[in-house]
Amino acid sequence: MDFELIYSLNGERHTVSSTDENVEIKADSGKRTTVTVTAKVPITLLSATITMPYSYRKNEPIFVNGYQSWTDTKEFLAGESLKDIRKLPKFLVNAFAFDGYGDSGFKDYKKGVLHGYDISYAENIFIGSFNYHEAYLIINHDVKSNQIILESDVAGLKLEGSICLFDFTTDRDYYFSKFPEKPIRNILGYTSWYNYYENINEEKILANLSAVGEPFELFQIDDGYETAVGDWMSVDSEKFPNGLEPIVKKIHEKGLKAGIWLAPFAAESESEVYKAHPDWFFSYRSGSNWSGFYGLDSENEEAMKYVEKCLKFYSDMGFDFFKLDFLYAVNPRIIGSKTRAQISSEAYSRIRKALPDKLILGCGGMILISECFDYLRIGPDVSLKFDDVWYMKFMHRERISTKVTIQNTIYRSFLDKRFFGCDPDVFILRDDNNSLTDKQKEALITINALFGSVMMTSDNVGDYDNEKKTLFEKALNLRNATDKSYCRVGDFVEISYKLEGKTHNLKYDTKRGILYER
Repeated sequence: MDFELIYSLNGERHTVSSTDENVEIKADSGKRTTVTVTAKVPITLLSATITMPYSYRKNEPIFVNGYQSWTDTKEFLAGESLKDIRKLPKFLVNAFAFDGYGDSGFKDYKKGVLHGYDISYAENIFIGSFNYHEAYLIINHDVKSNQIILESDVAGLKLEGSICLFDFTTDRDYYFSKFPEKPIRNILGYTSWYNYYENINEEKILANLSAVGEPFELFQIDDGYETAVGDWMSVDSEKFPNGLEPIVKKIHEKGLKAGIWLAPFAAESESEVYKAHPDWFFSYRSGSNWSGFYGLDSENEEAMKYVEKCLKFYSDMGFDFFKLDFLYAVNPRIIGSKTRAQISSEAYSRIRKALPDKLILGCGGMILISECFDYLRIGPDVSLKFDDVWYMKFMHRERISTKVTIQNTIYRSFLDKRFFGCDPDVFILRDDNNSLTDKQKEALITINALFGSVMMTSDNVGDYDNEKKTLFEKALNLRNATDKSYCRVGDFVEISYKLEGKTHNLKYDTKRGILYER
């Protein structure tokens, strides 16, 4: 392994691999490789890397863990490439803030290099980081050069004192021994989003609540109840003339947990909070949803107190379950006195402390630091078409896509119940208001049930015919499956599991979204 640290001091660039009068490097190897740097004078870190030789074979599977919940994640084949939005016209990227969703605002995409975050593997190597609260580990597979470049996400950090740059292992068994399974319950729920989206009101919510019963445990009100994203304590009085509290009581009367959706680190440009406090937010847009939105600067104490006040507002109202969305927005594009990992970790921890006795489902969040939550979405939103409209395939890596979210559900399933319960997003069995084929719907609910801890839908299950009821009940039973495994074979994923003493083997067609018995 070759270590290199580059920093600047008084405008001069310094490169050091071991000793230097301005910094002290401490390194240790064994089961874990750790590297810590201590600045003897204030410096700015420019890069910190460890380079390892590795011989890739042609079409070797390489697991690439995407930047956040929605980023495409799978076993890429050596020779495949990541989608780079900077190949799109700049005016288009700027108009829709496509560079706000992922890592392209700070991470170079290089031809022939597959990069991911904190965990990766190929045929003959595994890399797992323990340092994700201090600095994200960017794992670069340089296939053409036959080397792996481990990059500590510290570029731009103004350092006074010490920071751990690297803490990782290449021993898979040792890594997972440090993350034993947690006692996380599977949950089954209804959400208003994937049928009505923002077009909800009291009448629709109550009508759907009346149709939800056993075996459901959760009824979640999604986006659309607030007057604007960011104005969380301002409930739309035209849509909900009696507010949300009476609905919470009705949900509880049915024996269900009451869920609410918020995006605590986001505010759209038309919101009152953004107009009144633009200084609470980063200067660049974090995405084009709604009227375009901005990420909250969690280093601003007033801003974080506002977030905590909003969470308490709904906690006091009686909500039991919080789906907290667009969490990546708290990551700054430019690093200052703290790393992106430190900032996000502290912000997520404050959310957890603000809701100590509530269930939290993170979404659009950074992966491993979300271990403080009960559940985490591990793929993008399900689309009402298998792969969304054709032109979206050329957009950012966090785009809405049923095709992508199914692949993420499979390939991130090893995180389930170790860091959090995996949320694969919704299943859809209804016939109306979607274009999925029956076979694609069957694949979606089957893979969700096998590889996740959360099952959600926006269907009115009371409308299911006998065929759909049978498929739904079969999927619920799949949650009891054990010895689950998967393996990429070209454009297919071979899946195996045991249920009721019998081994089952499936083959998933990633291009068409169909499951076969094998």
